[in-house]
Amino acid sequence: MVAALPRAAADRPLRVIETGAGIGTMVERLLDGGLLTFANYDAVDLQPEALEAARPRLHGWAAAHGWTAVADGDTARLSRGDRQVNVHFHASDIEAFAASQPTGTADLLLAHAFLDLIDTPRSLPRLMRLLRPGGVFYFTLNFDGVTAFLPQADPAFEGRLMTAYHQTMDERVPRSSGRFTGRHLFDELPRMGATILDAGASDWWVRPVEGSYPGDEAYFLHFLVETVRRAVGGRPDLATSDVDSWAARRHGQIEAGDLIYMAHQWDFVGTW
Repeated sequence: MVAALPRAAADRPLRVIETGAGIGTMVERLLDGGLLTFANYDAVDLQPEALEAARPRLHGWAAAHGWTAVADGDTARLSRGDRQVNVHFHASDIEAFAASQPTGTADLLLAHAFLDLIDTPRSLPRLMRLLRPGGVFYFTLNFDGVTAFLPQADPAFEGRLMTAYHQTMDERVPRSSGRFTGRHLFDELPRMGATILDAGASDWWVRPVEGSYPGDEAYFLHFLVETVRRAVGGRPDLATSDVDSWAARRHGQIEAGDLIYMAHQWDFVGTW
C-alpha cells in the first residue's frame, strides 16, 4: 500500500477516505506507523456515537504521541513538526457520503472489517469512483466463511451451529455480501475495473498464553460468543436450550483460559 501511494507534501496532501471508521483506530495506526505526513482524512461512519468516541480518543492519542491536536468543528487538526493531518468526521451512510463527494479525488480508500457488511456488487463501485485514476484501495479483514471455537465437545452440533451462524450473514437486511465476501472480492474487484496488486490471509487467531489472554482478548471472546448466541437464537433448526448451553460452556472456557478462536479473512491492496 505504501509503495503504491504518491509521495505527500504540504502543497499536495494525500486525500484519504475511510469507510466504517468506528472509533478511529485505523488513523491512529497509520499515524503511529509514520504513514501519514500531510493528509486530509475523511473518517466516515454511520454511527454518530462511534465518532463521538473517536474525537476525544484521537486527541488523547495525539497528546500521548507528541502531536498537537486542535478541534475545529467536526475536524481534528493534528500537527507535529512540519507534518499536518486533518481528520474530518462524517456521521453518514457511506453511499450518501459518496454521492455528496466529487469523483476521482481520493488517493486512498480504506475499509477495515467493513465490506462484508454491505452489498459489494451494488455499493462498492460507487465508493471506488471516489478514487482518482491510479488511486489505491486497502481493504482489510474481509470475512471468508470460517469460524471455529476450540476445543469442540460436540463437533456435530458445533458444525450445525456455525452453519446457522454463517447463514445469518447471508440473510442480513439490508443485504450484505455475506459469509464469503473475501473470496468474492477476487472476482468482483477486477470486474469493476480495479487491479489487485496483492492479497493475503489475515486470519484471527486468539489463544491463551499460560492460562490467560493478553490485553482485552478475553472481553473480545466473550463478545463473540454472545454475538453467535444472539444471531442464531430462535432458529427452528437449533434448540434455544442447546445454544444457551453452548454459550455457557464457551464463557466458562474463556474464564478458565482454555478457549481458542479462529476466523478466516482476506486483505486486499490495489489500484483503480
